[in-house]
Amino acid sequence: MAKLDTQDRNDLPQGSFAFPKERKEPLENASHVRNAIARFDQVEGVTDSERDAAWKRICTAAKKFGVEVKEKSWRELGGKNGHKTR
Repeated sequence: MAKLDTQDRNDLPQGSFAFPKERKEPLENASHVRNAIARFDQVEGVTDSERDAAWKRICTAAKKFGVEVKEKSWRELGGKNGHKTR
């Protein structure tokens, strides 16, 4: 995956992120989408409604870049935030 440096990240439009307000988890290519899914539960300080919106953006980007997403909801992901584990 091409790592985004601070300037690259700042140059991206806010809508290019799963969590745009926090500018977390860019969705610029398939690798970024897979990474956003893997790190989804690591994003802190967001509400469930913000997670719902972020998941929709991730799924849209996944479809665009041909990334298979097996989970129907972010609540199916395992993680530290008390969500369902696999």
